[in-house]
Amino acid sequence: MAPLPVAPRAAAQMAGALLVDTHTHLTDRRYADDLSAVMGRAREAGLVAMVVVGYDIASSEAAVRVAAQHPDVWATVGIHPHHATSVNAGAMKRLEQLAAEPRVVGIGECGLDFYRNLSPAARQREAFAAQLDLAAARGLPVVVHSREAMPATLDLLARRRPPRGVMHCFDGTATDALASVALGLYISCAGPLTYRKDTTLAHAIAAVPDERIIVETDCPYLSPAGHRGERNEPAHVQLVAEAAARARDVGFEEMAHQTTRNAVRLFDLPGVLEESSGAAAARTGPAA
Repeated sequence: MAPLPVAPRAAAQMAGALLVDTHTHLTDRRYADDLSAVMGRAREAGLVAMVVVGYDIASSEAAVRVAAQHPDVWATVGIHPHHATSVNAGAMKRLEQLAAEPRVVGIGECGLDFYRNLSPAARQREAFAAQLDLAAARGLPVVVHSREAMPATLDLLARRRPPRGVMHCFDGTATDALASVALGLYISCAGPLTYRKDTTLAHAIAAVPDERIIVETDCPYLSPAGHRGERNEPAHVQLVAEAAARARDVGFEEMAHQTTRNAVRLFDLPGVLEESSGAAAARTGPAA
């Protein structure tokens, strides 16, 4: 089944309100046949930048290749905790090489996942620590995956202190969010915020300082309300931004503007703010 188009109401809201999807997996095989169309829909929906995130060496290399082909795409390189047993001297050397590529703007996703435990906890901690050290050495932000592991994740972050980073697909409490912010991290909203009935997540997102909130899709995963069961894609990040705006009791355009500025600051995305200002002017037309 072909992906649904962006809802007309949401598309109308996007006029003059531009977004960054800070966490995508556009190298996933589910985009093999229509990646150009997916990226086209993202741009039509008002996205001015997308970050393609690596989760092992192969996907990190692929992320670098995609970013090199598109002026509005950047990459991060890293090894997910599910693959922590693959982290050795050779893997870290390759990550170090990839991190030096000109369109690489972060390390990750990396972190701890004690929910699935596909790698032993000790190996996860070692892999995470090694990547935190690489982020510090390169002066790059770290993209953190933490599932059922928040205390251990925060402990390692406190001891390693990367220059900055993001709690990807944040799904914790307000206390967790503020503890992350205190360690220099941003908080990223994703699809669960659009459908979670328990208000814990919404309250946590409401507690985050304005300058530390960003949005993502984590596509092709975590499709938002209205698209569950479908392949996710970057155009749907506007639905996440709408949910964040509701949680924080602000307007959609304010939320879009704030999260875009924050994403540019976090990942040091050159030229995006200038390009987004020009694009917004073009979309809204000249002043009356």
